[in-house]
Amino acid sequence: MKRDIGSCVVRAGAALLIGIYFAFAPVYAQIGDISKPGYGAPVKPPPPMPKPTATPRTRGGHPDLSGVWFIGTSGTVDLTAANDISQRRFDPKVTPQAPPSFQPWVALKLKRIGPQDQAEPCLTCEPLGVPGFVIKNPYPIQIIQTDKQLIMLAELDATYRTIWIDGRQHPKDPDPKFNGDSVGHWEGDTLVVDTVAIDTHTWLTGPGGNVIWFPSDVMHVTERMWRPDSNTWMYQVTVEDPKVLTKSWTSAPNHYSIGQVPMGEYYCTNNVDAGLVNPAGRKLPYISADGLDERYFDEDEYQELLKEAGQKK
Repeated sequence: MKRDIGSCVVRAGAALLIGIYFAFAPVYAQIGDISKPGYGAPVKPPPPMPKPTATPRTRGGHPDLSGVWFIGTSGTVDLTAANDISQRRFDPKVTPQAPPSFQPWVALKLKRIGPQDQAEPCLTCEPLGVPGFVIKNPYPIQIIQTDKQLIMLAELDATYRTIWIDGRQHPKDPDPKFNGDSVGHWEGDTLVVDTVAIDTHTWLTGPGGNVIWFPSDVMHVTERMWRPDSNTWMYQVTVEDPKVLTKSWTSAPNHYSIGQVPMGEYYCTNNVDAGLVNPAGRKLPYISADGLDERYFDEDEYQELLKEAGQKK
């Protein structure tokens, strides 16, 4: 099985910092010259998608979301078509997506974080969290659905998350986790997933555009998932975070297609990307004088910056 390097190199260009992820997909799921991701010559066309049929359903009548899901419409990874609509989550011309609207104090926090190209958490292989598990993840995702739970498996770091769909509620005081505590219910043919208690040591950069976006301890995520036909899985997320955002943010509907091959396996292990953007090994700008990692939310700092920005709670 052949894989390329998992990279989170962040490039600066035209006043925009663009995170580039290019994955080593298995040979059977990958097309193109991996030496030039997005620019190589195609080796072969993507395998044809099967003719779509009606939405598969469980014994209880709900849509069955099970399957291996690839970003876009081709059901595979094509490194030679990185900018083609077949490899994209949505077409911004058809479903434009607004950027997040930040509270004024966040601008002061960003100055303390420093350059995005050195601060991006994926440079040090940090977990993506929720909603990043889906919407920031460039790799395939597998869904396994039962009567009681929906399990999401990620090729990236071979990790998983559990969404309970058996009617239970959140625990009264759940411990924070990268993937939070998730419970779902059906609204017609749409699974609505409510997630709370999400660990703050992650970023939402990517879903809301190439801007630094960190969550607070009160972030609340609502995901909507549906399967309009056998070939298609759709995903949309709304983020509420009154400490960081002035209003809730909702993504464009993200399009995934059924894969014709199983997932591969990729672990973020080499940890070389941080060295690429800081070859001299200088003290990282996001580490404060007293040792605070400025990339993430801190309640005491939040209160301090609120006053500095002239904001009230």
